[in-house]
Amino acid sequence: MARILIVDDSPTEMHKLTAWLEKHQHQVLKASNGADAVALARQEKPDAVLMDIVMPGMNGFQATRQLSKDPETSSIPVLIVTTKDQETDRIWAQRQGARGFVTKPVEEDALIAKLNEVLGA
Repeated sequence: MARILIVDDSPTEMHKLTAWLEKHQHQVLKASNGADAVALARQEKPDAVLMDIVMPGMNGFQATRQLSKDPETSSIPVLIVTTKDQETDRIWAQRQGARGFVTKPVEEDALIAKLNEVLGA
């Protein structure tokens, strides 16, 4: 069982991802924007972060960059989960420190497989 931080401003996505993760015995932490995600990750040290990109305030790219540059959180893998599906988005996410990228709508099996990959399972 891993502790996973979900960062998404959509209540629908948050509910769906939470249900999937809990079904697979993961503990879920939640943040609805990038700034809250960075603060929560520093406080709670989750095993991984599922990060949306398009959010009010600090977006997912900015939050991922902060997490990957901070010695306290740089070891936490960030998996981008977004509707943005351009190759430039994938490259930019990787440059910010993301360890994986999946495009919404994502299927449960695909998400869990990618999450297990970034967790090193």
